[in-house]
Amino acid sequence: MKMKKMFARILDLDYLIAGLSLVILVLVTFTGVIFRYFLNNPIIWEEEIQLMMITWTIYFGASAAFRSGGHIAIDMIVDLFPKKVQKVFDILIFIVTTGVLVFLMINGAALVSQFIRTSRVTNILHIPSHYVYIAIPAGCVLMIISNTVYFVMKMFHPEQEGEG
Repeated sequence: MKMKKMFARILDLDYLIAGLSLVILVLVTFTGVIFRYFLNNPIIWEEEIQLMMITWTIYFGASAAFRSGGHIAIDMIVDLFPKKVQKVFDILIFIVTTGVLVFLMINGAALVSQFIRTSRVTNILHIPSHYVYIAIPAGCVLMIISNTVYFVMKMFHPEQEGEG
């Protein structure tokens, strides 16, 4: 039971990171608007923080969406087929999605590795670029896990689908 609880907490990291990133993004953007338009004094580092928070929100938020079944899906055509054929489509979709995520994970890790080797930093705050883009491979790993958990629940426990 402890292992299951620990696994659930690890999976909940995506909710925490995406939520925190989104809050920071909104606060920085709101503050930037106030400074730019009302105080006529733009925040020069605002765009760098926004880029970082958008990247983290997208990749970790997508993982949370995969796990809850909240990702975009157009099932109209698939729903016209018998249940057995729908399961085949689900398997194919799972395989293709996982393949794309593995591709993104590998290439994201290569990008992060390149940024580490070249010691690239952001222009204004001098934040190491790999801190910004580590969200790509990390988010993809969590998306693969979340997608697999959702797929297994959908295939073997359809009555619990979407419960996380």
